[in-house]
Amino acid sequence: MYQTYFKRALDFIVALFLLLLSFPIILTTYMLLLVANRGSAFFFQVRPGYQSHPFVIIKFKTMRDGVDAEGNLLPDEVRLTSIGKVVRTFSIDELLQLINVLKGDMSLVGPRPLLTKYLSRYTAEQASRHNVRPGITGYAQVNGRNKISWEDKFKLDVEYVEKVSFLLDMKILWMTFLNVVQRKDISSDGHATMEEFMGIE
Repeated sequence: MYQTYFKRALDFIVALFLLLLSFPIILTTYMLLLVANRGSAFFFQVRPGYQSHPFVIIKFKTMRDGVDAEGNLLPDEVRLTSIGKVVRTFSIDELLQLINVLKGDMSLVGPRPLLTKYLSRYTAEQASRHNVRPGITGYAQVNGRNKISWEDKFKLDVEYVEKVSFLLDMKILWMTFLNVVQRKDISSDGHATMEEFMGIE
């Protein structure tokens, strides 16, 4: 009943409140990134949502579009700006996804929306993470975030889909707040963010 009738309404109300509350932070971040990225403060990308239907995710752009001599993007740690590091450290880059929540693309809590190219790499069990709306934060994010393996991350996503409830969502939101304050598990070992998922062999 919670997932069917109340979760969406709660998402909308809380997202609207948080968006209004964080507006000064969003505006300040926007102006700083305009300078750091030389005129580009926003990042838009198509991601798979509920039942794998595509939507456009909105985030703050924390990396420049630097490429090598062959036109390939440079590693994340090279392209990440100094302001971008601060924005990521405090998860400010995720605030704009509250707009996605208002639109109904996302939920406050759910499996994180990953790249569309990963869809063909999932096992049937891993693909079930798309049976709910993707979230700004999720069960995997409060249990290791970028410090745990892809396999463990997907197990937590599937566990969330099977156990979704109001109390579990409140627990995840509280743990997310604590993780942001403590700046935990922002990157994986040897990477600025998380290495690419290549599938389970």
